[in-house]
Amino acid sequence: MEAVTDRPAWKTLLAFAIIYFVWGSTFLAIRVSVHEVPPFLCAAMRFVVAGLVLFGWMLAKGESLPNVRQWGSISLIALLIFVVDYGLLFWAEQRVASGVAAVMMATIPVFMALAEIVFLRTQRLTIRLAFALLVGIGGVAVLMSHSLNLGGAAIETTGAVALIVGSLSWSVASVLSRLLPLPESKVMSSGAQMLTGGLLLAVVAAGVGEFRNFHPGGVSRGAWFALVYLIVAGSIVGFTAYVWLIHHESPTKVGTYAYVNPVVAVVLGYFVGGEGLGMRTVLGTAFVLVSVVLITTAKKQRVDADG
Repeated sequence: MEAVTDRPAWKTLLAFAIIYFVWGSTFLAIRVSVHEVPPFLCAAMRFVVAGLVLFGWMLAKGESLPNVRQWGSISLIALLIFVVDYGLLFWAEQRVASGVAAVMMATIPVFMALAEIVFLRTQRLTIRLAFALLVGIGGVAVLMSHSLNLGGAAIETTGAVALIVGSLSWSVASVLSRLLPLPESKVMSSGAQMLTGGLLLAVVAAGVGEFRNFHPGGVSRGAWFALVYLIVAGSIVGFTAYVWLIHHESPTKVGTYAYVNPVVAVVLGYFVGGEGLGMRTVLGTAFVLVSVVLITTAKKQRVDADG
């Protein structure tokens, strides 16, 4: 008997629209919020609330709590993704345009491919992959170079370094997540990671004195709205749509958000955020996106076990 796989097309379209446009718009929302709310505290509020909602939802559904070993894995991944990657992203967006920040973060597949080739030795370096890596690195160089006469200022150096470190940290976390013991439920695992990461970010915020310098009454409605948008649309709704899609569509199709998000972020940054869109940004974005498309659509050439 043939399984029934039909589902309303609008659900699929809506889910893709959410991970494309909502996730792409979060970079501008981050920029708006961190101009009035200290960055690590802002990130902490986003992920503590979103993590509590997802974690609580799973407990209400009867999902088992992670065991001790799984909590250890969750804590390590939360540190790498939420504290290092997102913490540095929020910090960098005080000095880097949201669209450019999104393009820099889109280099995560580049660093993941490099990790698989150099450190894990599970991926073979093909001509296509070598070209893709060079193009991606070239895109970052275009955005950072002070010598290229492409119009518009190069990305601020400390912000660029923070974003590169964040991308590297996410790449390491992605590799570790395949090796470490984690809960079977993706929602439970992610909710626990968000909550843990948010609490760790709150510790960092306290350590650098952000609580002392934060006055909620001085924050505008626009900044509060941006933060609520990040929590509800970016984390809770966005992640729910993503989880639904990975159970109904191929990973290749779902993974297309990796090169749609930066385009959405750059366009929104220009039309809504008043950010520049010169030849430097266009060229750097094009290089990075070509690299990501080549890497994510390539068939992996595995290294033989005997070398």
